[in-house]
Amino acid sequence: MTPATAGPGAPARPPYGGFNTVALRLEARRVLRNRRTLVFALGMPALFFLSFGLPQSGRAAGETGVRQLTMINMAVYGSMLAATSCGAAVAIERSLGWTRQLRVTPLLPLAHLAIKVLTAMLLGLLSVAVEFALGAASGVRAPLRVWLLSGLIAWLGSSVFAALGLFAGFVLPSENVMQFVGPALALLALLGGLFVPLPLLPEPVRAFAAFTPGYGVGQLARVPLTGGPVGGALANLTIWATVFLAGAAWLYRRDPAR
Repeated sequence: MTPATAGPGAPARPPYGGFNTVALRLEARRVLRNRRTLVFALGMPALFFLSFGLPQSGRAAGETGVRQLTMINMAVYGSMLAATSCGAAVAIERSLGWTRQLRVTPLLPLAHLAIKVLTAMLLGLLSVAVEFALGAASGVRAPLRVWLLSGLIAWLGSSVFAALGLFAGFVLPSENVMQFVGPALALLALLGGLFVPLPLLPEPVRAFAAFTPGYGVGQLARVPLTGGPVGGALANLTIWATVFLAGAAWLYRRDPAR
């Protein structure tokens, strides 16, 4: 495919704004070699499941096993944590001057952000797989459609938090970004019903929770197991994905001026 040009004398613009599988593969390889990120993103939710899921083996919430719910919730939390921490690593790249180097290439902002989001989603997928494998090994049983649909929703929902991580990475300095991301994600997970069932929270908190980013993905991921409406949760997920991605793209464009 012949690259398009912006006009006479202008640098050639590559197809798809510079998005390509080679860059995506290199970015994924770089992330997967970061042992600290892997241990943090994959190990923390697994530890939570072992701490809170296994001791619930003899209890039930209505007709729904507590361990099934805990496994799904921790898979969602794991994908959130993995994708956000991966996206937020752009703060380190900014501090090293890498994003300034990208300015001299024909790579468009949306192409660069798409590579970052897909890489973060890969880490989110690994986290979901670890949680589900751990759940299956510890005796969690559920219909096949629950495993497939809940896992797929937990993974796709990580795209929202990959965009959140990018947004935070462009706003915060590298030395502070993870200090913000960790507590913020814990709060979002709480409001999404991942740590405590939402009906146990006070009514004002529940009303506020419905407008937070963790609510949509948490609600949708539990629907294959518990049932319930999906319209509000789907709208929540779509709106926050748009807000974070648009915000990250805007910050990426104005970053040189800062």
